[in-house]
Amino acid sequence: MIDVVLPCLDEAAALPWVLGRMPDGYRAIVVDNGSTDGSADVAAAHGAQVVHEPRRGFGAACHAGLLAATSDVVCFMDADASLDPAELPEVLALLRDADLALGRRRPVKRGAWPPHARLGNALVARRVGLRDIGPMRAARREPLLDLGLADRRSGYPLEMVVRAVGRGWRVAETDVAYHPRTGRSKVTGTVRGTFQAVRDMRRVLETVR
Repeated sequence: MIDVVLPCLDEAAALPWVLGRMPDGYRAIVVDNGSTDGSADVAAAHGAQVVHEPRRGFGAACHAGLLAATSDVVCFMDADASLDPAELPEVLALLRDADLALGRRRPVKRGAWPPHARLGNALVARRVGLRDIGPMRAARREPLLDLGLADRRSGYPLEMVVRAVGRGWRVAETDVAYHPRTGRSKVTGTVRGTFQAVRDMRRVLETVR
Protein backbone atom coordinates (compact mmCIF):
# COMPACT_ATOMS: atom_id res chain seq x y z
CA MET A 1 0.00 0.00 0.00
CA ILE A 2 1.35 3.41 -1.03
CA ASP A 3 0.27 6.43 1.01
CA VAL A 4 -0.81 9.54 -0.92
CA VAL A 5 -0.80 12.83 1.00
CA LEU A 6 -3.44 15.34 -0.13
CA PRO A 7 -3.26 18.73 1.64
CA CYS A 8 -6.78 20.09 1.75
CA LEU A 9 -8.43 23.44 2.41
CA ASP A 10 -12.10 23.66 1.37
CA GLU A 11 -11.99 21.04 -1.38
CA ALA A 12 -15.32 19.30 -0.70
CA ALA A 13 -16.44 19.72 -4.32
CA ALA A 14 -13.26 18.18 -5.74
CA LEU A 15 -12.63 15.33 -3.32
CA PRO A 16 -15.21 12.81 -4.63
CA TRP A 17 -13.62 12.82 -8.10
CA VAL A 18 -10.06 12.77 -6.74
CA LEU A 19 -10.64 9.97 -4.25
CA GLY A 20 -12.70 8.00 -6.75
CA ARG A 21 -9.72 8.02 -9.15
CA MET A 22 -7.23 6.69 -6.59
CA PRO A 23 -5.57 3.56 -8.05
CA ASP A 24 -5.72 0.20 -6.32
CA GLY A 25 -2.91 -0.13 -3.82
CA TYR A 26 -2.82 3.59 -3.02
CA ARG A 27 -4.25 4.96 0.24
CA ALA A 28 -5.37 8.58 0.44
CA ILE A 29 -4.39 10.64 3.49
CA VAL A 30 -6.39 13.86 3.34
CA VAL A 31 -4.89 16.50 5.61
CA ASP A 32 -7.61 18.98 6.48
CA ASN A 33 -6.05 22.39 7.04
CA GLY A 34 -9.00 24.19 8.60
CA SER A 35 -11.73 23.64 6.01
CA THR A 36 -15.16 25.12 6.64
CA ASP A 37 -17.02 23.33 3.83
CA GLY A 38 -17.11 19.81 5.31
CA SER A 39 -14.08 18.56 3.38
CA ALA A 40 -13.04 16.25 6.21
CA ASP A 41 -16.45 14.55 6.28
CA VAL A 42 -16.46 14.15 2.50
CA ALA A 43 -12.98 12.64 2.58
CA ALA A 44 -13.91 10.17 5.31
CA ALA A 45 -17.10 9.20 3.47
CA HIS A 46 -15.01 8.34 0.42
CA GLY A 47 -12.63 6.10 2.34
CA ALA A 48 -9.71 8.43 2.99
CA GLN A 49 -7.75 8.61 6.21
CA VAL A 50 -8.29 12.12 7.56
CA VAL A 51 -5.63 14.03 9.46
CA HIS A 52 -6.35 17.44 10.99
CA GLU A 53 -3.60 20.07 10.87
CA PRO A 54 -4.69 23.31 12.60
CA ARG A 55 -1.59 25.28 11.61
CA ARG A 56 -2.43 26.98 8.33
CA GLY A 57 -0.01 26.50 5.46
CA PHE A 58 0.53 24.15 2.53
CA GLY A 59 3.78 22.89 4.01
CA ALA A 60 2.20 22.33 7.41
CA ALA A 61 -0.46 20.13 5.81
CA CYS A 62 2.04 18.23 3.67
CA HIS A 63 4.34 17.52 6.58
CA ALA A 64 1.48 16.40 8.81
CA GLY A 65 0.57 13.91 6.12
CA LEU A 66 4.15 12.72 5.83
CA LEU A 67 4.27 12.12 9.58
CA ALA A 68 0.97 10.23 9.44
CA ALA A 69 2.06 8.03 6.53
CA THR A 70 3.34 4.55 7.24
CA SER A 71 4.28 3.24 3.79
CA ASP A 72 7.89 3.04 2.64
CA VAL A 73 7.13 5.29 -0.33
CA VAL A 74 4.93 8.39 0.00
CA CYS A 75 3.28 10.40 -2.77
CA PHE A 76 2.03 13.98 -2.67
CA MET A 77 -0.56 15.68 -4.86
CA ASP A 78 -3.12 18.48 -4.73
CA ALA A 79 -6.70 17.71 -3.73
CA ASP A 80 -8.36 20.22 -6.07
CA ALA A 81 -8.91 17.89 -9.08
CA SER A 82 -6.18 19.58 -11.11
CA LEU A 83 -4.23 16.32 -11.03
CA ASP A 84 -5.45 12.82 -11.82
CA PRO A 85 -4.46 10.19 -9.23
CA ALA A 86 -4.58 7.60 -12.01
CA GLU A 87 -1.20 8.97 -13.12
CA LEU A 88 0.48 8.27 -9.78
CA PRO A 89 1.92 4.90 -10.89
CA GLU A 90 3.77 6.61 -13.75
CA VAL A 91 5.39 9.03 -11.34
CA LEU A 92 6.14 6.28 -8.84
CA ALA A 93 7.84 4.21 -11.57
CA LEU A 94 10.58 6.84 -11.79
CA LEU A 95 11.84 5.73 -8.37
CA ARG A 96 13.37 2.68 -10.02
CA ASP A 97 16.24 4.96 -11.07
CA ALA A 98 15.68 8.06 -8.94
CA ASP A 99 15.32 9.15 -5.33
CA LEU A 100 12.74 11.89 -5.93
CA ALA A 101 10.10 11.66 -8.67
CA LEU A 102 8.26 14.75 -9.92
CA GLY A 103 5.16 15.04 -12.08
CA ARG A 104 5.53 18.28 -14.03
CA ARG A 105 2.41 20.06 -15.26
CA ARG A 106 1.16 19.65 -18.83
CA PRO A 107 -1.95 21.86 -19.10
CA VAL A 108 -4.76 20.12 -20.98
CA LYS A 109 -7.02 23.16 -21.33
CA ARG A 110 -6.47 26.85 -21.83
CA GLY A 111 -6.52 28.62 -18.49
CA ALA A 112 -5.69 25.53 -16.42
CA TRP A 113 -2.39 27.13 -15.46
CA PRO A 114 -2.76 30.94 -15.34
CA PRO A 115 0.09 32.92 -16.97
CA HIS A 116 1.10 34.69 -13.74
CA ALA A 117 1.35 31.35 -11.93
CA ARG A 118 3.29 29.72 -14.76
CA LEU A 119 5.76 32.63 -14.84
CA GLY A 120 6.28 32.55 -11.09
CA ASN A 121 6.90 28.81 -11.16
CA ALA A 122 9.33 29.10 -14.10
CA LEU A 123 11.41 31.74 -12.36
CA VAL A 124 11.85 29.57 -9.29
CA ALA A 125 12.19 26.21 -11.08
CA ARG A 126 14.95 27.53 -13.31
CA ARG A 127 17.03 28.27 -10.24
CA VAL A 128 17.19 24.56 -9.43
CA GLY A 129 17.47 23.31 -13.02
CA LEU A 130 13.89 22.10 -13.43
CA ARG A 131 11.01 22.96 -15.72
CA ASP A 132 8.45 22.72 -12.92
CA ILE A 133 8.57 22.34 -9.16
CA GLY A 134 6.22 19.38 -9.64
CA PRO A 135 2.88 19.27 -7.80
CA MET A 136 2.76 15.46 -8.01
CA ARG A 137 5.73 13.76 -6.42
CA ALA A 138 6.98 10.58 -4.78
CA ALA A 139 9.90 9.60 -2.57
CA ARG A 140 10.78 7.19 0.21
CA ARG A 141 9.43 8.25 3.58
CA GLU A 142 12.45 7.86 5.87
CA PRO A 143 14.88 9.74 3.61
CA LEU A 144 12.27 12.49 3.28
CA LEU A 145 12.04 12.82 7.04
CA ASP A 146 15.84 12.91 7.24
CA LEU A 147 15.88 16.00 4.98
CA GLY A 148 14.67 18.06 7.94
CA LEU A 149 12.14 20.09 5.96
CA ALA A 150 11.30 23.25 7.89
CA ASP A 151 9.11 25.44 5.64
CA ARG A 152 5.42 25.21 6.49
CA ARG A 153 4.09 27.50 3.77
CA SER A 154 4.26 27.43 -0.02
CA GLY A 155 8.01 26.87 -0.03
CA TYR A 156 7.71 23.27 1.19
CA PRO A 157 7.81 21.57 -2.26
CA LEU A 158 10.79 23.66 -3.34
CA GLU A 159 12.64 23.03 -0.08
CA MET A 160 12.16 19.31 -0.66
CA VAL A 161 13.85 19.59 -4.05
CA VAL A 162 16.66 21.89 -2.89
CA ARG A 163 17.54 19.75 0.11
CA ALA A 164 17.30 16.56 -1.95
CA VAL A 165 19.68 17.91 -4.58
CA GLY A 166 22.00 19.08 -1.83
CA ARG A 167 22.13 15.53 -0.51
CA GLY A 168 22.99 14.17 -3.94
CA TRP A 169 19.58 12.67 -4.65
CA ARG A 170 18.72 11.74 -8.22
CA VAL A 171 15.66 13.72 -9.34
CA ALA A 172 13.53 12.54 -12.27
CA GLU A 173 10.57 14.23 -13.98
CA THR A 174 7.69 13.11 -16.16
CA ASP A 175 4.72 14.99 -17.59
CA VAL A 176 1.30 14.69 -15.93
CA ALA A 177 -1.95 16.21 -17.16
CA TYR A 178 -2.91 19.45 -15.44
CA HIS A 179 -6.63 20.20 -15.44
CA PRO A 180 -8.55 23.33 -14.44
CA ARG A 181 -8.99 23.00 -10.71
CA THR A 182 -12.40 22.69 -9.07
CA GLY A 183 -13.13 25.98 -7.31
CA ARG A 184 -10.83 28.95 -6.90
CA SER A 185 -7.20 28.41 -6.01
CA LYS A 186 -5.89 29.97 -2.82
CA VAL A 187 -2.53 30.46 -4.57
CA THR A 188 -2.61 30.49 -8.36
CA GLY A 189 -6.16 31.83 -8.45
CA THR A 190 -4.95 35.31 -7.55
CA VAL A 191 -1.91 37.41 -8.38
CA ARG A 192 -1.52 38.12 -4.65
CA GLY A 193 -1.54 34.43 -3.80
CA THR A 194 1.02 33.68 -6.49
CA PHE A 195 3.23 36.54 -5.28
CA GLN A 196 3.12 35.16 -1.74
CA ALA A 197 4.04 31.68 -2.97
CA VAL A 198 6.97 33.00 -4.99
CA ARG A 199 8.13 35.01 -1.96
CA ASP A 200 8.01 31.86 0.18
CA MET A 201 10.05 30.01 -2.43
CA ARG A 202 12.63 32.77 -2.74
CA ARG A 203 13.07 32.65 1.01
CA VAL A 204 13.79 28.94 0.72
CA LEU A 205 16.38 29.56 -2.00
CA GLU A 206 18.06 32.20 0.15
CA THR A 207 18.16 30.19 3.35
CA VAL A 208 18.55 26.54 2.33
CA ARG A 209 21.92 25.36 1.15
